[in-house]
Amino acid sequence: MDKRLGFVGIIIENRLKVAPLVNKILSEYGEEIIARVGVPYKERHCSVITLTVDMTTDELGGLTGKLGAIEGVTVRSGLAKQ
Repeated sequence: MDKRLGFVGIIIENRLKVAPLVNKILSEYGEEIIARVGVPYKERHCSVITLTVDMTTDELGGLTGKLGAIEGVTVRSGLAKQ
């Protein structure tokens, strides 16, 4: 399968509890992550992470599936057509 450019948007509720789990999963995919921007939103006790990735559809599915299985994590993603 060919890799494609894409993005992943992650919203983390209860960031103090959940962030270590999210970071562990992201480190597993570190070779495919081109850029990462994390913004803590203290007023709402959450964080937003955006990733730019270069992945196959299977890799993206693995990443988003693992993240989405964590309670308090919302994930959305997309890949370029080519």
